Amino acid sequence: MAKAKRYAAGRARALGLPTRGTTNPNRLRRVDRHLAAVHAELLRTAPQPLVIDLGYGATPVTAIELHHRLRAVRPDLEVVGLEIDPERVAAAAHAATDGLSFRRGGFELAGLRPLVVRALNVLRQYEEGAAAEAWTTLLAGLQDDGLLLEGTCDELGRRAAWVTLNKAGPQTLTLAAHLQTLDRPSDLAERLPKALIHHNVPGTAVHAFLAGLDEAWDRSAPYAAFGNRQRWKAMCEALAWDQVGPRRDGEVTVPWASVAPS
Repeated sequence: MAKAKRYAAGRARALGLPTRGTTNPNRLRRVDRHLAAVHAELLRTAPQPLVIDLGYGATPVTAIELHHRLRAVRPDLEVVGLEIDPERVAAAAHAATDGLSFRRGGFELAGLRPLVVRALNVLRQYEEGAAAEAWTTLLAGLQDDGLLLEGTCDELGRRAAWVTLNKAGPQTLTLAAHLQTLDRPSDLAERLPKALIHHNVPGTAVHAFLAGLDEAWDRSAPYAAFGNRQRWKAMCEALAWDQVGPRRDGEVTVPWASVAPS
């Protein structure tokens, strides 16, 4: 992790490497909507509803969208966008508003203690061991009931996968897709988080899970006449795999233990 640390003279160290910075409006809408729906009770009842958008990129658009979507759940919720690149922080200053601010920071979370950290497309550039260390650092900075959502998505946000973690470690894996452009569920394999993507080979749990999705998708082919939304729903019902939480269009969530590397 030594190479993944940058220091600014006279300032507290910020841990991590700059991301590529690429982003697009609505790129992270799937994880935002999942957070707002599945974890709404946590957001509504927490004494300190602070959410961090870690590594928001060259523009603050995804932090602005996160703020808008979560304030619909809780009006006094605060979002802080963190970037390790000071130029990106300065460029985002114009977007600050009530409950939305921007700071320089990385895995140390700028000394803040958030309820939720959203870290999408941040750890993909790291080696697997370094990404695991980043998980440990991020989890240590959470509130006691806090959550970390870490994963990746494509440039337009049509395919996404993320792990939801709490203080005890990874709890679930969620895959989410824009169903109108989905060919097969296993197409989401290219978006697996760093902790899983190199383990998607025959004989592993995550490979079996993706194969099971494709098999259930094929068995649900008759529902294609009614559209991919109905076919996805039928796939989830046919899937021979434990699922967690409410079933949402274009999403499937399974226990981490069922897909974790051995």
